[in-house]
Amino acid sequence: MNKISLLVLSCFLAIASFGQAKKITLEESVLQQNRQFRADKLLGFQWIPNTNQYLYFAEGGKKVLTATTANPIATELISLVDLNKALQTDLKNFIGLAWKNATTFTISNGSKFFEYNTTTKTGAAIAEFTETAENQTYDSNKENIAYTEKNNLYVLTKNKEKITITNESNEGIVSGQFFARNEFGINEGIFWSPKSNLLAFYQKDQSEVADYPLVDITETPGKLESIKYPMIGQKSEKPRVGIYNFNTKQTVFIKPRGNSDDYLTNLSWTPDEKLVLIAELNRGQNDMSLNVYDALTGAYVRTITNEKNSNWVEPEHAAFFPNPKSNNFVWFSEVNGFQNLYYYSIDGKLIQQLTNNKFPAREIIGSNPAGTEVYFSATGENPTNMLAYKVDLKGKQTVITKDQGTHSVVISTDGNWFFDEFSNHTTPSKSILYDKNLKPKTLLESKNKYEGYEIGTSEIKTIKAADGTTDLFTRLIKPSNFDATKKYPVLVYVYGGPHAQMITNSYLDGANLWMYWMAEQGYLVFTVDNRGSDNRGFAFESIIHGRLGVNEIDDQMKGVDYLKSLPYVDGNRLALHGWSFGGFMTTSIMLRKPDAFKVGVAGGPVTDWKYYEVMYGERYMDTPAENQKGFDEASTLNYVKNLKGKLLLIHGTSDDVVVMQNNLMLVKKFVEAEKQVDFFAYPMHKHNVIGKDRVHLMRKVLDYVMENNK
Repeated sequence: MNKISLLVLSCFLAIASFGQAKKITLEESVLQQNRQFRADKLLGFQWIPNTNQYLYFAEGGKKVLTATTANPIATELISLVDLNKALQTDLKNFIGLAWKNATTFTISNGSKFFEYNTTTKTGAAIAEFTETAENQTYDSNKENIAYTEKNNLYVLTKNKEKITITNESNEGIVSGQFFARNEFGINEGIFWSPKSNLLAFYQKDQSEVADYPLVDITETPGKLESIKYPMIGQKSEKPRVGIYNFNTKQTVFIKPRGNSDDYLTNLSWTPDEKLVLIAELNRGQNDMSLNVYDALTGAYVRTITNEKNSNWVEPEHAAFFPNPKSNNFVWFSEVNGFQNLYYYSIDGKLIQQLTNNKFPAREIIGSNPAGTEVYFSATGENPTNMLAYKVDLKGKQTVITKDQGTHSVVISTDGNWFFDEFSNHTTPSKSILYDKNLKPKTLLESKNKYEGYEIGTSEIKTIKAADGTTDLFTRLIKPSNFDATKKYPVLVYVYGGPHAQMITNSYLDGANLWMYWMAEQGYLVFTVDNRGSDNRGFAFESIIHGRLGVNEIDDQMKGVDYLKSLPYVDGNRLALHGWSFGGFMTTSIMLRKPDAFKVGVAGGPVTDWKYYEVMYGERYMDTPAENQKGFDEASTLNYVKNLKGKLLLIHGTSDDVVVMQNNLMLVKKFVEAEKQVDFFAYPMHKHNVIGKDRVHLMRKVLDYVMENNK
């Protein structure tokens, strides 16, 4: 070959190489979806109180930038270097920054809490805690801090005085922490009154709850670590609400009015801090009363509303008070089939049903200063969206967000401005500022971080559920080089349980990036949100009651029928993977529909619901004493002889959500039935395998699928 030909060939190869799209690695797909490939956003967006200014973080949280509604050109408010110098500390970022007033913010490194004044550019440590302190919670003025140490509750005042709120020597009585295993919207246990004169807190007596053994293998010999795990039908927590009075130095307690193990949840203070509202739910979770109590005496005052349902009643939101000068409040209720907003007086009168939508309201975002409008998030008519609305106290409703998609909205303190950050199928992220007339101004629109990479496409469609009438949303991910004349194997990713929605109108359509990586390996990746999943209303979700795995499996099989109807699907090469409830679905389908899938991988599965916890499990399945037929029907242990395909079971050895007894009992049954399965444990991991080990997990899962689905 002559020199000219070599030169031409070299140039051609260089141009071809330059024009080639890059490939996303599996490691990148697992670890970089929310890092390297994260869309550009105004991270940490906050309104500075009582101003028209807002802030956000830049340079990975190393700087705070600020701008105004009149001038969106940002300037630096403070850098992390300057903040650490002023505070004489070593904060790693600005995460946790919260405003005390228009010029002063608080921030913490975990053990030390600081204040910083942006005008004087000075700051200091205001509180310091030991390593055992947790759940630090400021009062409304950001001066006093309530916190827990082990099972007791304390307050550190602005004068550095330590007040002991509880002093329980019995470690089974735990104060100031969430209880009911985070169900019923509970994620905290400390509630300051509006004027900080009183402190309410959850307390649970779990003395009678069974200890469940976990093993710490990092010590020699291994060390037993017991957790309290109330299994379905067994002894549960006994809750109380304590109210500490800083003037009298006394605590009054509120107990359930029914049985001692009923649930107390959704605690809220009236603005005048004279009353507390608490939802009491019976253990059967089908009878809820919203009760009012006197904050000084703990005495029962009245019941505002009572709801009963043969399936379940699930309060998830505390009463919301739109006007700080009124005890009238907004309450969420699903009584008409969809989560809607109701406006009550404190004496129990229903003043107005604020919304009457055939789609669920999800969260209250806030209210205007006059308390005449309430802002909330809801799906709108398309359940894959999450939009923002406002409604006045007469029930006039207006949608705030103009674009279809998944929105996150922050309201300014004066109620005149709405910051909206959203994505949808075609928009990685867009940040918009709306004025009170809902006139939009774009602040930032992210470029596509996947540009230049080989990445496939996602199609969102609907199919009919097994009932023949209900629409189910599906997502099908195809490779970038998809060829409709070929036959492709399929990986079906399943969750299928309540309070989860896999398919959303967001960028990548709610999928994990590893699914797109899998598509590039020559697979189609499919998901269907079956009946029982989230954001479709009570009838859609409650179809599962008492028979977990029945209607859900039927709907998943409709997904299989749909896949097999596609000319480019190889119906003999279907694989299935899911985690947690998705693990239950995977094992159930592999055993109850043994001809449907060639291979399955189940992670952290519930295998028999009698091994799961009380609060979630009894809502959906009741107890074995009440529903033995349903438990027998749902137990995967009863179907092990049916297995035909290859099955890999995975579990974290320190799983405190779905305890490993579930998986080990299933393995035991397989051994007894002389059925070969594969099992892999992740030592010391809890319910989710996180960190760099997650790359190992996904390689284990996907390699297993590809090796056994030929």
